[in-house]
Amino acid sequence: MADAISRIAGLDFASVTPERFARIVKGLSGKEIAAIARDGALRKRVLDEVFGRMERQFRPEAAGTLTALLRWRITGSGGNPEAVYETRIADGGCTVREGRSEAAPRVTFVLGDAEFLKLVSGNASPVTLFVLRKVKVVGDVALAAALTRYFDIPRPGA
Repeated sequence: MADAISRIAGLDFASVTPERFARIVKGLSGKEIAAIARDGALRKRVLDEVFGRMERQFRPEAAGTLTALLRWRITGSGGNPEAVYETRIADGGCTVREGRSEAAPRVTFVLGDAEFLKLVSGNASPVTLFVLRKVKVVGDVALAAALTRYFDIPRPGA
């Protein structure tokens, strides 16, 4: 497990493609992801990188005139607090911020660290996670189901 933490901690995220990140996540066990999540500084670094890439992976042509605020609540583990990020889609663009605003989200996702990493790396189906109750969706379920259309989600491959 220490090896998985060392591998992730040693990554130069600026040089890691979304596809490579997806393969890395695919190779991690649930216990390894939990260990990474328990390291508060590493967890924040990974979450910041994932959310930072969201803006670059946004597909404005697919979103069209969509206007929505998405709130992501990644539940804490190992003494780490819940992490909250918001994704705003409007005017053909996408912006992400850490923290909770006063605005009402159109949809809120509540999920654990492992499920979040698997979802954003293309290693888990959002529908499957929802059906298995690994992700809670509050608000516009139709928007939540269509969300993957609006972002270039990597394909982890083999």
